[in-house]
Amino acid sequence: MSFKPQIKVPATYMRGGTSKGVFFNLTDLPLEAQVAGPERDTLLLRVIGSPDPYAKHTDGMGGATSSTSKTVILSKSTQPDHDVDYLFGQVAIDKPFIDWSGNCGNLTAAVGSFAISNGLVDSTRIPDNGIAVVRIWQANIKKTIVAHVPITQGEVQETGDFELDGVTFPAAEVVVEFMNPADGEGSMFPSGCLVDMLDVPDIGKFAVTMINAGIPTLFFNADELGYIGTELQEAINGDAQALERFEIIRAHGALKMGLISNLDQAQSRQHTPKIAFVSKAQSYVASSGKHINVDDIDICVRALSMGKLHHAMMGTAAVAIATAAAVPGTLVNLAAGGGARDNVTFGHPSGTLRVGASAIESNGQWHAEKAVMSRSARVLMQGNVRVPQV
Repeated sequence: MSFKPQIKVPATYMRGGTSKGVFFNLTDLPLEAQVAGPERDTLLLRVIGSPDPYAKHTDGMGGATSSTSKTVILSKSTQPDHDVDYLFGQVAIDKPFIDWSGNCGNLTAAVGSFAISNGLVDSTRIPDNGIAVVRIWQANIKKTIVAHVPITQGEVQETGDFELDGVTFPAAEVVVEFMNPADGEGSMFPSGCLVDMLDVPDIGKFAVTMINAGIPTLFFNADELGYIGTELQEAINGDAQALERFEIIRAHGALKMGLISNLDQAQSRQHTPKIAFVSKAQSYVASSGKHINVDDIDICVRALSMGKLHHAMMGTAAVAIATAAAVPGTLVNLAAGGGARDNVTFGHPSGTLRVGASAIESNGQWHAEKAVMSRSARVLMQGNVRVPQV
């Protein structure tokens, strides 16, 4: 029996915010993977090492968490007044599928850097020293994102003193603006209400704020779900029954938001919607041992991604948090103290994060104008990934 050799595909392994993933230039992919379809998914699954029943990703580039099982495909933009098209794939760990339904806000911070370093941004837009403004078209959700990338002597600056809770070492600050971040074509609040009641058979009825901003997200009050709001990963991720309960609630929320037409479809749409719970600001000790003081934050938020409590906060969920906080009367806004606000500092398992957002009401409908946050990014490794041929 003869075996085919592995193929080599140029790739860059990057950290963006509190996530990391494998980045590709579209034109570097094999021809059959340059278009959406099973060939592309098969390739990327093998790159990451999924599906892995051991949940370790030993035979791939993934890190066996929702934060590290990610792929990104970039190309010169097909949209006017944009520099780069950004397509994100959230790779399931133990199942053979990739969810293309949403964005990764954390990896967005690395998109501008990759685009500049790989010639996807016109050289006239890159200063010798200063800030390069990279106009990103997020192809999953069809939205504009603007990344402000520091440049030193004509090259992307990755080192710096900006610290981000959830990331061990400091790096250069990248400011990311999410323009008109409401997801999809419908209302920012799909039911038309700031707070709804979600009836989950055999589990209970819960107040929920359903919002399409950054990424579709379901926000619950922590105490209604039986939590305090300062939980760390081990308190939830080690409880199989709790995770199953969260997934059932999330599936019913997805149905109520109109993202799926029947509950079974939630299994193949794990990336969206996100499910999160909020509580009033409280002091707690973060996973790093850092003491978070009640006076340092406006609210506590915990969010799940791909069925597990996130170690920090997804960038897109941070947009949803800030946008919901800006709208008086949502569960997020009320937990943060109510009233009008244009920014929020929230506590998450790894520490704190401040995000700015603006929302306006017109003709009875709320609209998100922009959300802004600071992240950092850097190249971890670049070269070729090796993929066995099928």
